[in-house]
Amino acid sequence: MDIKIEDSWKQALKTEFSKPYFQQVVTFLKTEKLQKKTIYPPGSLIFNAFDQTPFHKVKVVLLGQDPYHGAGQAHGLCFSVQDGVPPPPSLINIYKEIEADTGVGMSARYGNLTKWAQQGVLLLNAFLTVRANEPASHSKIGWEEFTNNVIKKISDEKKGVVFLLWGKFAQEKQVLIDETKHFVLKAAHPSPFSADKGFFGCRHFSKTNQLLMQQGLEPIDWKLP
Repeated sequence: MDIKIEDSWKQALKTEFSKPYFQQVVTFLKTEKLQKKTIYPPGSLIFNAFDQTPFHKVKVVLLGQDPYHGAGQAHGLCFSVQDGVPPPPSLINIYKEIEADTGVGMSARYGNLTKWAQQGVLLLNAFLTVRANEPASHSKIGWEEFTNNVIKKISDEKKGVVFLLWGKFAQEKQVLIDETKHFVLKAAHPSPFSADKGFFGCRHFSKTNQLLMQQGLEPIDWKLP
């Protein structure tokens, strides 16, 4: 089976695509399609995080959980929405923290984070698909095994990557990361329900850039668009 994904990831993950659990994911998605279920993001964008941020360019990993389940929102990058879609509440809170932390003004009308991805920020959801209007509907189909292995691969084969773990779910991934050679920054989730419990004031955006520059790497330009 030919998975359409950026070449460096295809090489890095080639053993995953032939494993039984991954075949089950593919079969499940094909069945959903046959049953005329609407799935987000569209098929061509399921691996968009990988296509926008090749394996050799990953400098930062931002972990999300579930794709947005509303029409026209999800496009394969965690926290990000497609052009023309207003930023959801969690993303608005991320923008507020960027402004407070770095002084960079953010547009409350623009929610597409592709520019971050193209600079080396892997915007990775734990589950890569969702059924329309049914949050977490694909959380048990095998995606998490795949994305856990992606995190392990980055941890094993790269060094000096900054992992941003926001909220309890993301923080449970800390066990997959070798902290002797990578950096882990943790905070509350930027959701309106928890942002004031430790996301606001975390200063992860300036801290990330300090860690990158310490290694002689280009900092991330957080400004959008």
